[in-house]
Amino acid sequence: MEFFDVIYGRRAVRKFKSDQVSRQDIMKILDAANYAPSGMNHQQWEFLVVSGEKKNQLGDSYAQIADGYTAGWEQKEREQFMNYARTYGGAPYIIVVLTDASKNEGIRKMNLESASAAMENLLLAARALGLGTCWMTGPLNDEAGVRKILNIPDSKEIVALTPLGYPEKFPQALPRVDPELKDKVRWLE
Repeated sequence: MEFFDVIYGRRAVRKFKSDQVSRQDIMKILDAANYAPSGMNHQQWEFLVVSGEKKNQLGDSYAQIADGYTAGWEQKEREQFMNYARTYGGAPYIIVVLTDASKNEGIRKMNLESASAAMENLLLAARALGLGTCWMTGPLNDEAGVRKILNIPDSKEIVALTPLGYPEKFPQALPRVDPELKDKVRWLE
């Protein structure tokens, strides 16, 4: 897939086929993530590939959170989202991106930005292989639960999670805010 097609074709996928993803493809995606730029070249990210019972436990955790913030939604919409939360859209895997925790705010910011670059590489590499992802931070509203389920020590900070699998379909692109970049770009001399 051509580079810009990958970027423009990347979407948040929320409905996955049950087809398994090969370990080789997952490692190829994580290798691309590992090539992200990082502050001081520390490359301080870590990836957890979650499936099976641990994935089910993450779904239960997320469903508890989603139950609260979907309370006022219409019934059909709420049921659809609750099903998504419980199963992460039916994806066979969830990848969790971690970075080193730091009490130094400058180092913490550097670590988060570096791991976010790795996360973006992961999403783009998955798209290039025809796989779907969805950058998620909502499940971290139960960060203590996620940490307990995955045995994540306090020395690590959770950056984001993404389901990973073959999408039922890639959603249509949503309109860009300021697509002509008239307000988002300033040229300074």
